[in-house]
Amino acid sequence: MKRIYLDYAATSPVKNEVFEAMKPYFTGGFGNPSSIHWFGRQTRGAIDKARQTVAEFLNCMPEEIIFTSGGTESDNLAIRGIIAKFQNPNDKFQINSKLQIQKSKFKSYPSPLKPHIITSTFEHHAILHTCQDLEKQGLAEVTYIKPDHEGIISIEDIKKAIKLNTVLVSIMYVNNEIGMVQPISEISLLISRYNESRIMYKGGNHNTLFLIPNTRILFHTDAVQAVEYQEMDVKKLGVDMLSLSAHKFGGPKGVGILYIKKGTPISAIQTGGAQEWHKRAGTENVASIIGMAEAVRLLELKTNNEKLKTMELREYFIDQIFEKIPDVMLNGSRERRNPNNVNISFKYIEGEAILLNLDIAGIAASSGSACTSGSLEPSHVLLSIGLKHEDAHGSVRFTLGEKTTKEEIDFTIKKLVEIVKRLRKMSPFGK
Repeated sequence: MKRIYLDYAATSPVKNEVFEAMKPYFTGGFGNPSSIHWFGRQTRGAIDKARQTVAEFLNCMPEEIIFTSGGTESDNLAIRGIIAKFQNPNDKFQINSKLQIQKSKFKSYPSPLKPHIITSTFEHHAILHTCQDLEKQGLAEVTYIKPDHEGIISIEDIKKAIKLNTVLVSIMYVNNEIGMVQPISEISLLISRYNESRIMYKGGNHNTLFLIPNTRILFHTDAVQAVEYQEMDVKKLGVDMLSLSAHKFGGPKGVGILYIKKGTPISAIQTGGAQEWHKRAGTENVASIIGMAEAVRLLELKTNNEKLKTMELREYFIDQIFEKIPDVMLNGSRERRNPNNVNISFKYIEGEAILLNLDIAGIAASSGSACTSGSLEPSHVLLSIGLKHEDAHGSVRFTLGEKTTKEEIDFTIKKLVEIVKRLRKMSPFGK
């Protein structure tokens, strides 16, 4: 049976060039990078070269690149690491309750204030669960912004959510389920303008407002799904932190990146050795880091024509679904969608039933994030954009890759038509 893979948002196959680049570091280049002898210096040099490759891709300095175990750890380090900076009593917000701030939009707050995070309701669970955990521990206050019905976060909603104690905004670049591309540069500009005008009072008398040592609002984006198709120059994006995961773009699993802009106040959340400039302890995963850097190098060679080809194939896929299957709905905006994403709700039937039948036909797709497989709850992403529970349960996510062909899409459409028709006949709600 021919197998068709349409689940690239979940993971991607390791590219041959990546595998070949990794192989020497499983046997010959096995030295610990922290060792000062020849074996250690050999692997240290390879890691330094890999870091330089990634830094050039993101247009940043090598020392601003932290290697992690993947997107989840990168997200956790970004959020928990910032909040950890405020656990020192001397670093907490101290505001005199009698203070009246003149000609300011800020109100007076009781002392002390918890650091405040702004994020969205349809982030990856690596962000959502981390923020929720910090709330439960009483370490942070969090505002969750809902996207509009097309899956786009409003700049105005972020502006309204900013408080005196806001220290971090974390908005994902491309949503992992519906592929919506968020206005990262515009959000960055808003935060930058806000930081320039932020009012600070310093001193020691009773009419003084004490703020944390660094009062700048920081901006983090989970760019795991964006890396193959969107702008990745961190200076153009204007972010302070950016997360990546290698296995989403042809690299190995178990390795990722967190870009941290120089001067960003962040604490390590994993203690031990002094690796990664004291920000991420633990012996480096050398072979995987080398493989990830090679995957990044190959990304730089990807042409706009290749990206356009994927987008055209996606548009063809969507058109064919609408033409041949009634009662379907595209989830999210068609125009502001990542080039490889197709998320469709099929009315009157369950998405899980469609997926099982597709798998029998040799076609791999997903009902959403691979991290939530087995959950009976409808997608939090689809509920966030206003879908009813029954429509969210009927959703299927198809994500295309560079090896996807028109013939594979045609075969998938043919099987989809058959499967949907058969399942609707069996459904008590079908037509």
